[in-house]
Amino acid sequence: MNLPIVSRVSTQSVDPADRIDFWEEHNRQALVGLTCSSYSREGLLATETNVELGDLRLAEIAGNEHVIERTPRTCRTLPKDSIFVTLLTAGSGVFFHEGGCVTLQTGDLILYDTRRPYLFGFPSPMRQLLVDIPREVFAAQCAPGEVSAPILLGRGSAAEGAQASALEAVLADWVTGQGGEDSVSTQATVLDLVRTLAAPRLGGSASPAMLSQLAVAKDYIARHLTDPGLSSGMVAEAIGVSARHLSRIFQPTGVSPSRYILEQRLGKARQVLADPSSRHLTIAEVAHCWGFASQAHFTRVFRSRFGRTPGETRPFNS
Repeated sequence: MNLPIVSRVSTQSVDPADRIDFWEEHNRQALVGLTCSSYSREGLLATETNVELGDLRLAEIAGNEHVIERTPRTCRTLPKDSIFVTLLTAGSGVFFHEGGCVTLQTGDLILYDTRRPYLFGFPSPMRQLLVDIPREVFAAQCAPGEVSAPILLGRGSAAEGAQASALEAVLADWVTGQGGEDSVSTQATVLDLVRTLAAPRLGGSASPAMLSQLAVAKDYIARHLTDPGLSSGMVAEAIGVSARHLSRIFQPTGVSPSRYILEQRLGKARQVLADPSSRHLTIAEVAHCWGFASQAHFTRVFRSRFGRTPGETRPFNS
């Protein structure tokens, strides 16, 4: 499904002298009031896409080195009552707040309150995914406690890292319009993942619901699809559940975990075979690349799934 894009802007075509004013005005309207400074000789080069999903809004932001700040005065004159969840997908950052500072690297996730002053600096080209969660939604569905200081997430444990990775995958699909789930389900998955990550730090219940567990399992499968040893047992162990519970997690998909893994592998292999640029790869190489133990097994399950052989799928004759 294609979710509604609220706005998509870039400073590229704006006169360098006007880029800061343009960026501040756009964010005041689309996201949050802030001030911005650029430390690049080229001036501020930044892009932002805002997408709506029910009660939430996502911004994908990319730019060169710059600093944004939400000062005490800005918090008073341009109030914003949300919790922001920012996942840094490229570059590094330093987040200053009333109690100190937090350094971030690619893959880190930080949660903070827009009512409190902060400065977020990026010393190199960056990209981030930002979820704007209204406070009442966060309190009702994520955690009731006050976010008195920013919370760095994703590094605490392997499970926390897997949850942050799954959240990134869901958000990336969301902002590109490639998410296959309905908007209600997608919003619930995002909020559940945020709750699972943040609640232990805020005194709430951290017990993950099946939606977030399914997202974590799917993300783990996607990242290990080429591993010939990938199995439902391996997935269950990685996300910390029993094999029986993993089967329950996958019930809404209509397929078992093992079948889901097979379907994903077959789909990826089919894409490669249908791509003219893959003509240099043999069918055996494609099968091996996507975790199939033998060409014979690959050919058999491929024909059963798609009604034609891998060779017949290629857009050229060997």
